[in-house]
Amino acid sequence: MAASPSAPGLAMLNGYIDGIGVLGPGIKSWQDAERMLTGDVAYAAARTVLSPSALLPPPERRRAGRGVMAALQVGHAACVMADVPPSEPASVFASSGGDGDICHAICSAMAAGDHLISPTQFHNSVHNAISGYWGIATGAMTPSSVVSAYDGSFAAGLLEALTLLAAACTPVLLVASDTDYPPPLYRARPVPDIFAVALLLTATPHPTKSVARIRVADAAPFAETPSQPMGDTALESLRTSIPAARCLPLLHSIARRDTGNVILDYLDSQGLVIEMVPCA
Repeated sequence: MAASPSAPGLAMLNGYIDGIGVLGPGIKSWQDAERMLTGDVAYAAARTVLSPSALLPPPERRRAGRGVMAALQVGHAACVMADVPPSEPASVFASSGGDGDICHAICSAMAAGDHLISPTQFHNSVHNAISGYWGIATGAMTPSSVVSAYDGSFAAGLLEALTLLAAACTPVLLVASDTDYPPPLYRARPVPDIFAVALLLTATPHPTKSVARIRVADAAPFAETPSQPMGDTALESLRTSIPAARCLPLLHSIARRDTGNVILDYLDSQGLVIEMVPCA
């Protein structure tokens, strides 16, 4: 579990969102999510639909898992929306537990007794596999990090991305993604489907691309209440069932152009408070 950062440095953590990518059950893009979050259309759950990444060379495309494909899809969408070449931003990848299919396959091989593990599965089992595939797909040579903080992984990734943004003064791409677990792991970790979200963050506003300014709250960066529920019951079910979907209150604020605080799940006993201001 991630530790809370010290309060004095949090006032420095702010940035602008220039690009967004979203993929999940019943959601194919940020445009889909925006219409659902504003109430223009009702949210209807359906299995997540992945698109094979044209960014990856064919050999890597065959080896990549579903979590990698989802992360590449939303990361590329955020860069396109921001009109930023995918190779340019620094990157932060967040996941609560990596690829559920690969975890299941390795556990099954170990339980079978012969302990023979596919080299491809072993290669993809490391938690920073998504970061490696992003580098292969885009040619990025910029700083990249990977974080995991169970159900608070999106908030931990956002803190990491804003910290990198303040330190490097270069655009930062945050990608948070989770995949479902097959039985019997599903009984211990009931994540039902894939969800992925990407935010392209910049240190200064773009006159036409920036959609919102975000800042870690100065006075009370951590709330005693660790979550902010969605008003729509179907969206709240999505938010609580997949860790990466804990981003939905923030996306809801962006879609509705709200001004005010958003509380994101972070630690068991506290949420992360983010100040939101829409850009003109």
